[in-house]
Amino acid sequence: MFALALPLMLNSAVQLMLNLTDTWFIGRLSMEAMAAIGATHFLAIVFLLGLGGVGLCVQTLVAQAYGSARLSAAGHSTWLGLWGAVLTIPLFILIGYAGRWLFTPFGLDADIGLLAHAWWWPRLLGGPFAVALWTLTGFFNGIGRTRVTFFVMVVVGIANAALNEIFIFRLGWGIAGSGWATTVALTGGVAFAMALFLSRSWQETFRTRSGWRPDVAGLRRLFALGVPTGLFPAVDLVAISLFQLMQVRLGVVQGAATQIVMTLTSMAYLPAMGIALAGTTLVGQSIGAGDHDWARRMGNTVIVMSVVYMGAVGVLIALAGPWLVPLFIDPSQPGTREVVTLGVTLIWIAGAYQLFDAVNLASAFCLRGAGDVTRPTLYLIALAWFGFVPLAHMLSFESGQGWVAFLPQFGWGAVGGWTAALIYIVALGVMMGMRWRSGAWKRIRLT
Repeated sequence: MFALALPLMLNSAVQLMLNLTDTWFIGRLSMEAMAAIGATHFLAIVFLLGLGGVGLCVQTLVAQAYGSARLSAAGHSTWLGLWGAVLTIPLFILIGYAGRWLFTPFGLDADIGLLAHAWWWPRLLGGPFAVALWTLTGFFNGIGRTRVTFFVMVVVGIANAALNEIFIFRLGWGIAGSGWATTVALTGGVAFAMALFLSRSWQETFRTRSGWRPDVAGLRRLFALGVPTGLFPAVDLVAISLFQLMQVRLGVVQGAATQIVMTLTSMAYLPAMGIALAGTTLVGQSIGAGDHDWARRMGNTVIVMSVVYMGAVGVLIALAGPWLVPLFIDPSQPGTREVVTLGVTLIWIAGAYQLFDAVNLASAFCLRGAGDVTRPTLYLIALAWFGFVPLAHMLSFESGQGWVAFLPQFGWGAVGGWTAALIYIVALGVMMGMRWRSGAWKRIRLT
């Protein structure tokens, strides 16, 4: 477990550094730029995940094929994921172009709206490359070669940091430079991972050069698993995106503080995602080998490891909040003190839900390894869209301040919104943990 999870945790740490780097660079521009990213960052991830499920599910297909010793099927499943990435190209172009209209209903300040769109267009153009990269790293994760994924993501992380400096400041592209930096870095990562995938050693074992032809049955199976796989995190992130838009609607200070706290809490959940990804592989391989009892033991171990890690890191982040939050704000900007004061308060609320978020994250990824994604997604839709979003609206806004008038509004501001997030994640952790413990996933059949 540790041998498989450690490179994935390090890989997630690279993603964490990428997020921290982006936030740090954007924070050097202005507080309005930080608020603009706060309004759009998770919304962009919603579309990336919603359309990228065909790449995310490849790890499950590869792991189960590998567990049942169908090695050429593992290579073919990866090619199907790459074909799926190609099919997303026109959709990402359309969504990227429509960014200006997507933000209009949320009543953002005009300057923040312009900054948001400037970042949105180049970032969404990189969507197909993100899906392709998830596909290729899903292959290496599914066969247990997680070190390869780590090296690929190191290349992406280094390129992203360097390109941020060049595009944002040296070329003077501003916030748009951050979006282009990520897209170009992802493109390089796909090229590097593809070269490894097609190398002689993988070709001899998995027939990676000869399994490229798509087949209707394979694509149907890919989309049947990929759509709910991508929809599950997208449903959650739609709710999170609306929550962040609410905080930006409250004001620049609330929007900037929320974005900083979201970035800092990624120090807890991103490395834990590496542990959870190991669960996807091990549960999938065990099921492929026909050993459901071992799959259950692996899943339980992943959940315990995630809880221990996220609980400890959540406490440390909250304690270090007064020193961490100011790092992401230019002290010469107006409102800096207000952002820091609010951010330190919010980070304690975020720290309080880390244990439950760990159960949610680990259980969901283990369920993904078993192919159990449809029923949990339906549960999540009900909890996120009909529970969290209305509650966040009621607790955040004063009367007449929000988007809808028929809900009661208590006007607790950002603290109210984050309290709603706490309630939501506790409920989500309980729901996902119960789904895993029920054992319903043992009845899922993908082939």
